Amino acid sequence: MSDIKPIRIRRNFKKQEKTRVFNLLVPFCFLISSNLFAQDSNVSNKNIKQIFEKGMELRYKKPDSALVLFQKSHDSYLEEKDTVNAVFSLIEKSLIYANRAQYANSYNVLWNALILTDNTNDMTKSFVYKQLGSIYNYFKREDKSLEYLKKALEIHKVLAKENKISTTGLVPYYFSISISYRELGKIELAKTYLDSCYLYFSKKKPSVAESFLEFEKANILASQNKNLEALDIFERIYPWFQENRPSYLVLFYKFWADVYFNLNQIDKSETLYKKALNASSEYKSHLDFTPLIYEKLTELYLKQNNYKNAFKNLQAAKNLDAKFFDSRSPNNQLLLEIRDEYKLEKERQQKRINEQHLKQLEQEDEIQNLQRSILLVSVIFIIIIGYIYIKNLRSKHKSEKQLIRRNKELEVKKTKELLELKNKELAASALQLIEKDEFMKNLKTKIREGKPTIKKSELNKILRSASVNNTNSWDQFKMRFIEVNREFYDKIFEKYPNLSQSDQKICALIKLNMSSKEMSRLLGISVESVHTSRHRIRKKMNLSRNVNLEDYINLL
Repeated sequence: MSDIKPIRIRRNFKKQEKTRVFNLLVPFCFLISSNLFAQDSNVSNKNIKQIFEKGMELRYKKPDSALVLFQKSHDSYLEEKDTVNAVFSLIEKSLIYANRAQYANSYNVLWNALILTDNTNDMTKSFVYKQLGSIYNYFKREDKSLEYLKKALEIHKVLAKENKISTTGLVPYYFSISISYRELGKIELAKTYLDSCYLYFSKKKPSVAESFLEFEKANILASQNKNLEALDIFERIYPWFQENRPSYLVLFYKFWADVYFNLNQIDKSETLYKKALNASSEYKSHLDFTPLIYEKLTELYLKQNNYKNAFKNLQAAKNLDAKFFDSRSPNNQLLLEIRDEYKLEKERQQKRINEQHLKQLEQEDEIQNLQRSILLVSVIFIIIIGYIYIKNLRSKHKSEKQLIRRNKELEVKKTKELLELKNKELAASALQLIEKDEFMKNLKTKIREGKPTIKKSELNKILRSASVNNTNSWDQFKMRFIEVNREFYDKIFEKYPNLSQSDQKICALIKLNMSSKEMSRLLGISVESVHTSRHRIRKKMNLSRNVNLEDYINLL
């Protein structure tokens, strides 16, 4: 009996059980999510991808071979400058080491992965954070563990909000936190986070198999002493784990046996505990979990008063616990106290920066006055240069404006002079038409009075030709006038569209400053007819009596 007394002292195994469960469930969930992400990653080399996938295939069956393949894929990915997939290769190595209770190796690999995430996206870093959460939990630093798990969750929440990932990708993170809270005995919080898993769960694209969620639901029910409900779930999901995750049966049998143990069904409980040990031996999986199983068998045999087997299992639990968890263990002597090398390296970098900054401050004391003098001289120099530049720029702009204004005035003057010249030419042409017309009239009169030797038919032909030429000359005059005075013609036509062609002729001749007599001779009408036309034009233009028609037309 004296050999059995230490059993009571080792009740702290229950606390270790919580740590181990969390430490093993979290990596598994992480494994699922990281595997999915790896499938979405773009791999530049098909051979490297095949090596990685082969490692994923062997990670449960032949973990030693998988470790070699993951290291090979990591090195190859780095050569291809594919940092993201290089990180995932290291994460898979870390998970294998953790399942074999080689926590020193697991953490060292994870630290290398964390360093690489400085050159990757936030999603990759979140996966490393998640694994860090499990490592911190192993050392019973629950607050730190939850901090990293929630960091990983927040990153994925942001990515989901930005529609960069689907909300189903949140499930593994809620799941891990749910496990953590259950192991801490905070059942309500555990249930809340598990409910979130079901909220975002999708059967079409499951990031965590539904059977794992049901498994955790059963564990929560067992923690609430709802053993029968938990038992129903275990029996229902058992075939799935047997077919799809045989290496995980180490945990499944253990928690299933706990339910039967709570129900005092000792025989069934014993059978399942032994199955858990066999599964651990067969698959080389969850080795650090075996001390808990032996400890539960010790309690079971004590209930049966089988002290021999109780002592035997207690010794096995002690030996394995020392191997996996004792400070003297070669697996863990490097991790007596977790050291975040990533943070330490960042601190060292910051220390170097601070030292450089201090030296800089010391130098600034010596050159401060010189800097101020140089600054003052520079400011004065800039002000002077700026003033000169602005003054010259203003002077230049002023000169340019004056030049533009003079050029514009000259252009307007030139245009006006040219217009006047052309109008004078037009007036001269009009006078020539008048003279020509008078000449023709006189010619007609003289011919009629005299007795010409030319035949009358030929004479009429000449007169008709002269009349036609005179009409053509007027048409040419009109075209030339319109061409020269296009703006005037467009304005008067736009403003007074009701003016007839005859009215337009009168306006054109007024524009050329021709008298009524000259107009009558040119148009072949009487002076009274010209006056009548002018009166008609004034009326159409709606001009008052005090407005001079010539002045008005010239202003158009």
